Amino acid sequence: MYKTIILIITTALILAACSTPITEAQVIEVDPQGEIIDSPIEPTPAEGTQPEEPVVPQEPIVSEQTDTMLTTNDLGSSEADGLLYMREEEKLARDVYLKMVELWNMPIFQNIADSESAHMEVVLAQLTNLNLDDPAKDKANGEFSNPDLQALYDDLVAQGSQSLEEALKVGAAIEEIDILDLEEYIAQTNDPEILMAYNNLLDGSANHLRSFVRLLEQRTGEVYAPQYLRQEKYTQIISAAMSNGGNNGYGGGNGNKGNNGNGNK
Repeated sequence: MYKTIILIITTALILAACSTPITEAQVIEVDPQGEIIDSPIEPTPAEGTQPEEPVVPQEPIVSEQTDTMLTTNDLGSSEADGLLYMREEEKLARDVYLKMVELWNMPIFQNIADSESAHMEVVLAQLTNLNLDDPAKDKANGEFSNPDLQALYDDLVAQGSQSLEEALKVGAAIEEIDILDLEEYIAQTNDPEILMAYNNLLDGSANHLRSFVRLLEQRTGEVYAPQYLRQEKYTQIISAAMSNGGNNGYGGGNGNKGNNGNGNK
């Protein structure tokens, strides 16, 4: 009788377990004495599903750089700033000299203004290659995007309007400023194209400085004193012979007119 009761209870528990979904990670067991034993087990994947694969970190995809040409992204901010500034600084030189032509009708100013126009084109070619906006675009003579250059232009024109002597000193001062700025920007780049352009401009500015200084001495007998360059550097430039640098379409110092561009035809 006792065994029959145990059998009935066991059968009832088994039937109940089979009819109720197991929602926890366990099954129900019954020992021979009718006691219920909890036995936790690991859950098994549902039928038709695949066990999750371990996540493997993916290596980043790195594309090889095949273009070795300098691009705007490769260009340092100082290099870009230098090109933009020199584009307008060469324009300043040209515009001042054209103004001096109107005032004094001296060939040296027209000759060197033509050379400065060529210098402007050299810098513009670099800006175009690097997709940089031209700060001199749509600017009339005597107009500049850079406010410092605008103020300098106004001051130089005012000084050069006083006399021919002062006009020649203005020309020399402009070339001194160009030389100092070009040397600074040359030190900030390793790009061969930019260096070639700057060195052509540097040779041209040195030629221009010699021309203005010599004509000033011929006309007035005054020995020019440098306004921006250190005396040692200035003496080195003035003592050197005229350079052919920048003459290949870049406007060296003399524009091949007159005597070293000084108007003594």
